[in-house]
Amino acid sequence: MAQLVVSYGTPSDPAAFDRHYSEIHVPLARAIPGLLRFETSRGPVLTPDGPSGVYMIAILHFDTLGDIAAAFGSPEGQAAAADVPNFASGGASMLMYDTVTI
Repeated sequence: MAQLVVSYGTPSDPAAFDRHYSEIHVPLARAIPGLLRFETSRGPVLTPDGPSGVYMIAILHFDTLGDIAAAFGSPEGQAAAADVPNFASGGASMLMYDTVTI
């Protein structure tokens, strides 16, 4: 299993972020080929010391890192990536990795 984690910084307008994310971005992301599962955080994203400055985390599950690369090379993946600047005024960062159950 491979995962893509997207960390969104606090947006200038959280209500507009939430609306755009749920109404526009989620349908774009769900159309990405090879996507097995899509999760987002709900509520505050905290650290052991308190607030993190992260507004939301999204985790997209794929079979392999190659599948993630292929997904974001597809028209659907490119459309989802191109949409990020439309709502993520607080910035976004991505991490991709293979997982192992231990």
